[in-house]
Amino acid sequence: MGLIFLRTAVIFVALLVVMRLMGKRQIGEMQPFELVITLLIAELACIPMADTSIPLLYGIVSVVTIFLLHQLMLLVDLHWRPFKAAIGGKPSVVINRDGIDIAQLRRNNLDLSDLIESMRTAGFFSLDEAAYALYEANGQFAAMPREDAEREDKGSLPLLILNDGKYEKNNLRHSGTDEAFFERILREQNARRKDVFVLTLDGTGKIYMQCKGERFRTFRVPLPKECAW
Repeated sequence: MGLIFLRTAVIFVALLVVMRLMGKRQIGEMQPFELVITLLIAELACIPMADTSIPLLYGIVSVVTIFLLHQLMLLVDLHWRPFKAAIGGKPSVVINRDGIDIAQLRRNNLDLSDLIESMRTAGFFSLDEAAYALYEANGQFAAMPREDAEREDKGSLPLLILNDGKYEKNNLRHSGTDEAFFERILREQNARRKDVFVLTLDGTGKIYMQCKGERFRTFRVPLPKECAW
């Protein structure tokens, strides 16, 4: 028992030193390859701690080797931009002046729900409030507000009604509307449901709609009396 305690303490100190030498970026702004390295170091450290038949030096040498490889990759990363983009990735602009960049969303395996959740986390409750929005290479989300955006009143949270041409049934019930109500709106806007990538409705009757291959549009419609949320 005492031997395991001692081996664990030695590995802990070694890991603490290695992680400290990797710098603040390793902890706060982890790139994909750094995440892989961190997971690998954790796995390598566990083996000699749990198995006393493995020399402790083997575990320390493995961790130090991974650390040296990490430093080598950082050195190449700083001096060769193609390597940085290939290994670490690059930011993806998912909202621009025309609205949502559908291709960028799909390229990053994201859907509307992911984007809307990220927007709310950043303090944007309507899609047209952001002039630009992007996901950094490490997955962090950032958005720049649109100067002429109409900030929504409290209590009028936009609901996602059409998601890639399909109705969100729960949101229809929550808003007190039905498919026929929006089919009439689509006809008035000369839009086909299957071409609509996103359509949201808030409690004031404001609609945000973007068809595939087109710029987004916003407009207001009179709401039925039973609509309230």
